[in-house]
Amino acid sequence: MTERETMTFDVLIVGGGPSGLAAAIRLKQLLPDLAVCLVEKGSEIGAHIVSGAVIDPHALGELLPDWRDRDSPLTTPVTDEDMYYLTQNRAFRVPALGLLMPHLANHGNFVISLGDFCRWLAAQAEQLGVEIYPGFAAADVLIEEGRVAGVLTGDMGITRAGEEGPNYAPGMELRATYTLFAEGCRGSLTKTLMARYALREGADPQTYGLGIKEVWEIPADRHRPGHVVHSFGWPLDDHTYGGAWLYHFGRNLVSYGFVTGLAYSNPWLSPYDEMQRTKLHPLFRPIFEGGRRLIYGARALSEGGLQSIPRLTFPGGALVGDAAGFLNTPKIKGTHTAMKSGMLAAEAIADALAGKEAEPVSYTARFRSSWLHEELHGARNIRPAFAKWGTRRGALYAGFDAALLRGRAPWTLHFTHGDNEALAPAASSPKPAYPKPDGKITFDKLSSVFLSNTNHEEDQPVHLRLRDPDLWRPVNWDRFRAPESRYCPAGVYEVADAETEPRLVINAQNCVHCKTCDIKDPDQNIDWRTPEGGGGPNYPGGM
Repeated sequence: MTERETMTFDVLIVGGGPSGLAAAIRLKQLLPDLAVCLVEKGSEIGAHIVSGAVIDPHALGELLPDWRDRDSPLTTPVTDEDMYYLTQNRAFRVPALGLLMPHLANHGNFVISLGDFCRWLAAQAEQLGVEIYPGFAAADVLIEEGRVAGVLTGDMGITRAGEEGPNYAPGMELRATYTLFAEGCRGSLTKTLMARYALREGADPQTYGLGIKEVWEIPADRHRPGHVVHSFGWPLDDHTYGGAWLYHFGRNLVSYGFVTGLAYSNPWLSPYDEMQRTKLHPLFRPIFEGGRRLIYGARALSEGGLQSIPRLTFPGGALVGDAAGFLNTPKIKGTHTAMKSGMLAAEAIADALAGKEAEPVSYTARFRSSWLHEELHGARNIRPAFAKWGTRRGALYAGFDAALLRGRAPWTLHFTHGDNEALAPAASSPKPAYPKPDGKITFDKLSSVFLSNTNHEEDQPVHLRLRDPDLWRPVNWDRFRAPESRYCPAGVYEVADAETEPRLVINAQNCVHCKTCDIKDPDQNIDWRTPEGGGGPNYPGGM
């Protein structure tokens, strides 16, 4: 074994999404001579970010006021939008959407490829001198005397000539005065930091959603650039949060997706199959007929909002973006909020490095006095209302809170338990009847995973583990009938010998890094760890 190579920077950023890239750009704008490094576990920037999103350009305009002159990928403005409440065979359009649900208004926003947007942001960062290293997976936090001093990258699998089997050379030691963690939802290092520094004390439990997304090429005569559609209601029951979206963008492309709140109680529910059968609804099916599916992906989302945001700072670093939970769930947007959080953290760190502060604690103060806090505060009651009263009454409350109270209610609703605590026993839960895939509009999981270009080298350690293998059968199988085999959107978990001696099989090579298993497992027995750098999905750019 060789010794670890060490590199040292002023600021290290873990994660190449919107928050990490915005932080890197802002740091170099404020202190051009700063040594800033950003590492990304994907094979390239954007490799783990599937296309299709609606972006509010507010934060972008603050970060790069001349973004329109920089050949940005924001080329498809939202032209019109509709919201529908679905029953099994009908769609009821919500009238006067901008008045009844102003938080959903998209005037001035753009439909984009989020992966291409991140690639573009990375180019802006590199022009300023940010060092960006894709394919580097931050596997552990380097803590010295109670202070975060950087990260350790994962071991690189190598096979030496003349030797049998893989050998593992040490990864790198990346050190920095300050480290920003921008891993996105349920980051493995963020989870470590939250436990190490008790960052969740005083915050509500986080609640999550699983977003499953496809990109389709559809016939030109059905394509309406800038058209945005959202739906709620069927196929989910009144106690399960979620719904679909359809965004028209690019050249005859649509982004279709479905979010299922992970606080659902029925262990037989399959978010993947709910997403597939929604495409058969009369509202959506005509869009897909004659089209071609191009990309498939999935990702968990932090939906708790303001009440669930943890303490943001700790000695030597801070959390930004969806790692901290800055998603505006009612608005169904997180790019602008993630970017703003990264910018605020960068400004605080720049002051600390310039000697104006001893530690970047002003990040929290900056957040509390920013439009980001104001936006999340105004939206704070809407997602908990759905959890408290269900879909129909929650939607009525959302309209009341947003349209009449304008988010200024003198009360705050709260989340009371984690999503893993919500499952009911399988024996007392109804089994949904999911239609078989037709191979034209609906598809099976494995053909979907193929479109994600997911790959993990087989000679690396398995990155999905059971903390206590003996818990699986009495808890997951006997009580809940292996819900992981249904909530995973990539077919990672399957049960073998179910009729005789049930055992869990983990197909880690299928993993699309959504983190749902780490969130929803009833005993928190599944531990998602960072795999080797460059592994996982590889979503293509240019669409």
